[in-house]
Amino acid sequence: MQSTIIPPASESNSPVGLPAIGPASDSQADIENRLDRLESQLRDLGERTASTNDLNLLVFSGERDKLLAAFVMANGAAACGMQVKLFFTFWASAALRKGGRQHGKKTLVERAFGWLLPGSLHKTKLSKLHMGGIGSRLMANEMKKKNVSDLGQLVATAAELGVSISVCEMSMRLMGIRREELIDYPGLTFCGVTKFVDDASRSNTTLFI
Repeated sequence: MQSTIIPPASESNSPVGLPAIGPASDSQADIENRLDRLESQLRDLGERTASTNDLNLLVFSGERDKLLAAFVMANGAAACGMQVKLFFTFWASAALRKGGRQHGKKTLVERAFGWLLPGSLHKTKLSKLHMGGIGSRLMANEMKKKNVSDLGQLVATAAELGVSISVCEMSMRLMGIRREELIDYPGLTFCGVTKFVDDASRSNTTLFI
């Protein structure tokens, strides 16, 4: 009877089910790396979606009634337990000045911005019925008689409630506003639009005023 010789098993014909050797190990490492990246992305997504109690307000206008609306909404949300962030840009940035002389060496155009734009929150104008300042004075008297907080009181309340304020660095550079010209507000920061976009992406509510 003729005997049959069985050749020894090699890597190319190893039985199915045995651990992979060589290149297959690299594939397993790739899979583990992909899983690690996926877990990292899921953690980041979880952090972004977890902050569902945040309110971001982009404050663009420097008019008094719109500033009043921004701070009323910010304070109301903060009183309800929300984390509130105000991002001041363009004309609203100039409204945050504390008044007095302009600081630092400025170009003629930068100084013109300082002269033409409100020097402080109290010098802002109404968007409607300003009437050369008469409307603003009438509004201030009505607010006082009816026990409605004015802009200064609202800003102070926002500070007490932990409302954060960030000012657009590009707007400040454009109009020549120096940091020392702005109001004293706890935790006042300076940033770019990318920071606002990042905050907005982590929040469930973003408003534009």
